[in-house]
Amino acid sequence: MQKEFVIALDQGTTSSRAIVFNREGGIVASAQRPFTQLYPRPGWVEHDPLEIWESQQASLEEALARSGVAPNQVAAIGITNQRETTIVWDRHTGAPVYNAIVWQCRRTADICDELRSRAGLESYITHATGLVPDAYFSGTKIKWILDNVPGVRQKAEQGDLLFGTVDTWLLWKLTEGRAHKTDYTNASRTMLYNIRDLQWDKRLLHELDIPSSMLPQVENSSAVYGETLLKGVPVPVAGMAGDQQAALFGQACFKPGEAKSTYGTGCFMLMNTGEKLVVSHHGLLSTIAIGINGKVEYALEGSIFVAGAVVQWLRDELQLIATAAESETSAQQVADSNGVYLVPAFVGLGSPYWDMYARGTITGLTRGSNKHHIVRAALEAIAFQARDVLEAMEDDSGIQLSALKVDGGAVANNFLMQFQADILNTPVLRPVVAETTALGAAYLAGLAVGFWKDKEEIRSSWKLEHEFTPAMSEALRRERYDGWKKAVRQARAGEISSKVLKC
Repeated sequence: MQKEFVIALDQGTTSSRAIVFNREGGIVASAQRPFTQLYPRPGWVEHDPLEIWESQQASLEEALARSGVAPNQVAAIGITNQRETTIVWDRHTGAPVYNAIVWQCRRTADICDELRSRAGLESYITHATGLVPDAYFSGTKIKWILDNVPGVRQKAEQGDLLFGTVDTWLLWKLTEGRAHKTDYTNASRTMLYNIRDLQWDKRLLHELDIPSSMLPQVENSSAVYGETLLKGVPVPVAGMAGDQQAALFGQACFKPGEAKSTYGTGCFMLMNTGEKLVVSHHGLLSTIAIGINGKVEYALEGSIFVAGAVVQWLRDELQLIATAAESETSAQQVADSNGVYLVPAFVGLGSPYWDMYARGTITGLTRGSNKHHIVRAALEAIAFQARDVLEAMEDDSGIQLSALKVDGGAVANNFLMQFQADILNTPVLRPVVAETTALGAAYLAGLAVGFWKDKEEIRSSWKLEHEFTPAMSEALRRERYDGWKKAVRQARAGEISSKVLKC
């Protein structure tokens, strides 16, 4: 039977999805399963690795059933995943030794502080990995598990434990333990991988006291890693990339200077810098954009920890809105935010500040402030944070962005997208297929098995759904952004008192 479809597994921070794509990059069917968010202490975020796997497996089975596609029509499966989230499990039994420590988790802030205190280590980390010492990344999470879970370090030193980010965990489960691998993009987010030499960094493993036997084999982002069975039919698992790099690929940002921003739980802006590793002087990360045929391309990345999550907070914690979609209607009930700014530093601030101790702040409240002003300020905060990143990106790269491609769940919010274009003074391009993270994983898998010929075939399939053009005056843009910067300074001013709550 003809191979006419590719399936992408999109394992995110709050849900697992599976999407069936056809040869034109169109969505045939999809399924999504949420899973439990665990907050054992303030600032700690965990997931159950087995629940991640079960939700991903269930979404795969459901999407396949909805599509009506036979397993022997599937050319390949690609994986994209929440990055940095850390899982350690027993190589013999497959049992996790602890919950997955999520990328948002702040428990290792003190470990990062200690690393910074070691002479020359902070600059070495940035030079070797393109990253900064922060609780965001996997390395300190592994160390925490080894140091704090009884009996685990001894097992690791005996070679009995494996580490993986979520892509590696899913691949290991899909192949029934036959493949313990990751790709260049996910490896580059661990703070353990040398993105210049393309190998696990021995000095950093020593500094964090992590046995190298735990680490997965690093391969191309487009490669056949192993096979899984779909209703008894062997199907290659053939593409893998962290969610933000997958979105960059799915948006066909193949040339240096092309950029995208993904609006999910967090917001992540990446600019392709080609074969040149650009070192940031403005708080951005240098990372691997993709690895194909043994050659890597690099990217500059701005990581915003809270984007869509602030809308969830409005809905679930403050109960100012009943649904996420209602945020757009609410924001449009008022002409502006009435001077209200919301800095959603719930887990600190990422790029370009890298402040682990900043905390969420609402400023500018008056007696005339109402819930619509707060909702609007929350949406505007997402766009303001993106401008923080874009300004740094343009300064570092020397490239003036002509347009920004966008994707992720929040791009359906027309108010947010228009405000984003206004505050950036840059056109914002929303594609027909907004699920570009999953699409990127599908493309990578399809390329590996010859389902798609090359990048040019992929680029030709990208289609524009709507262009948001700037309509705000320069004076108002400057005034609003100046107000945002002042609010950020206030959010960071409280960091001294927040350090006593260090996790």
